Amino acid sequence: MPDLRQKRKDIKKTMAIMLGIDVVAAAILLSPLVGSTSSRRQQLNDLWTELQTKTRQVEPLKNLPQKVVIARQQISDFYKKRFPSQQSEIASEFGKLAAADGVTIAQVHYKSSDVGAGQLEPIEMEADLSGNYSSLAKFINALERDEMFFIINSVKLGGEEHGPIKLNVKIETYVKVGS
Repeated sequence: MPDLRQKRKDIKKTMAIMLGIDVVAAAILLSPLVGSTSSRRQQLNDLWTELQTKTRQVEPLKNLPQKVVIARQQISDFYKKRFPSQQSEIASEFGKLAAADGVTIAQVHYKSSDVGAGQLEPIEMEADLSGNYSSLAKFINALERDEMFFIINSVKLGGEEHGPIKLNVKIETYVKVGS
């Protein structure tokens, strides 16, 4: 028959060890190392706020591969629509806009530079224009809104007291290279 006294001693030792572990756990729970309930709650709230902030920060990165594909398509469309493949298209569009707004082109000088980023050749234009104030304003507005990419760098107003207003405009545009 098994020795019950030995079993009782073993059970008492086990219970004493478990009681000791409970006392140590209670001491740690109530000690200043862990902090009070309100400080733990505040820490939990701070961590929750930090988690929400981090989640909002990484939100734009969701579906990044799809966004890259869409951005590449938009860049391709931008290049196709906004940059001509020949310099003659620039002169044609510029003349068409001037004629539509009743602006007279006295002269235009074109200056091309080395090919830059994106296989684009910068073209600098300097044009002397004349017309009445409203037609010149409409022309500049049309130039800025045109599908072809024009950047107006400077505008110099001139003219005489009576007669048409003269305008010197410096414009920058680009031509696709290798298309």
